[in-house]
Amino acid sequence: MADQNKEPGILQDLFNTFFKKHWPVWVGGVTLGLLNILLFAVKSPWGASGGINNWGENVFKIFGISSFENATPTSASLYGVLCLLIVLGSFAGALFSKEFALRIPPKGELVKGFIGGGLMAIGATLGLGCTIGSFFSGVPALSGGAIIFTIGLFAGTIVALKYLLWEMEKFPGFSTGKSFTFLAASEEKGKWQIWLGWIVSIGTFILAFRVAGTNGVLAWFIISGLLMGLICQRSRFCIVKAFRDPFMTGESDGSVGVMAGLLITLVGFTAIKYFGIGVGESSLRAREMTWIFGHFWLRGLLGGFIFGLGMTVAGGCAVGTLWRVGEGQVKLWMSALGFLLISPISKHYIVPAINNALPHTMKFKNYLPDYFGYGGAFLIVLFVILIWYVFVKWNERTGKFSAF
Repeated sequence: MADQNKEPGILQDLFNTFFKKHWPVWVGGVTLGLLNILLFAVKSPWGASGGINNWGENVFKIFGISSFENATPTSASLYGVLCLLIVLGSFAGALFSKEFALRIPPKGELVKGFIGGGLMAIGATLGLGCTIGSFFSGVPALSGGAIIFTIGLFAGTIVALKYLLWEMEKFPGFSTGKSFTFLAASEEKGKWQIWLGWIVSIGTFILAFRVAGTNGVLAWFIISGLLMGLICQRSRFCIVKAFRDPFMTGESDGSVGVMAGLLITLVGFTAIKYFGIGVGESSLRAREMTWIFGHFWLRGLLGGFIFGLGMTVAGGCAVGTLWRVGEGQVKLWMSALGFLLISPISKHYIVPAINNALPHTMKFKNYLPDYFGYGGAFLIVLFVILIWYVFVKWNERTGKFSAF
């Protein structure tokens, strides 16, 4: 009885602060925004779809498909490594909190996971980015195309949500049935998860230390990926939640958390671009155009719409898929599989035909400061975020646009 009432030590109390309960989403948004700024200062902003595409190209390369024989090895791809470490970081976070378990949903959910992942792959390759590259990093990078991509995300989310509601009404048995859970821990059992979490984390830091001697940028991406995965898992940070929940349950926590990250990133990215931090004067324009893609306006709108469909059906965006893979959610394993298999196919065989059919006026690089100056561009993005905030808070109180 005395042991049960014994208070935890100082270090145990610190550990419990981080892993005993989940963090507010806004904490995840702010810390991820800060890490994103540091990634940009070191090399370039956070992205996810390019890394997952790299995984897929290497899978096809292993199977000897000639179109992908020159694929960059994942070990040499910054974003391929970053995505792997996000999965590993989430795995560590789930282990530390004893939340890791293999969760296998009904067959219908597995099918929707794969289809959603495939749609996200098509949307990302067409729209030149995902909810990270073309939204969470693209909007603060002052990209006009990223704002259009975001509009597409909203539209795709609404359409997919209407489909899911229709499916629940017309075919309620499709996503129901037996589900299974393996390796789950409890309060009394499962200390092996915490020990494994330490092994994974310490091993990653050792790897980064060894890599730092030859490639400091890659070492930073390794550490950043581990931290990002852990932060996402602890804060349940997921951009599909930010877009979906106001129209489904009316809740705004996910949206506000993402907005907090956008605001932090907006300030940091604007400073880096305006002052040319990290480059000489000869490369200032290249620094300004970082993360400004040729997808304004129709290409970004179509890509965002298709991606919004996919992430809502799958139940996880690009980063949401990655960290849920790490904590053992098998539906999102199927989503990741669909994403990595379809992405190279879409990039090499589907998107070129669409891209060639679009005139330049529908797929050019739009850098907002070129039209409005840095002050005007900053205020435009700030105003867009403010309008979004007012809408989700108003809708949370009134439920005017909520399905439930």
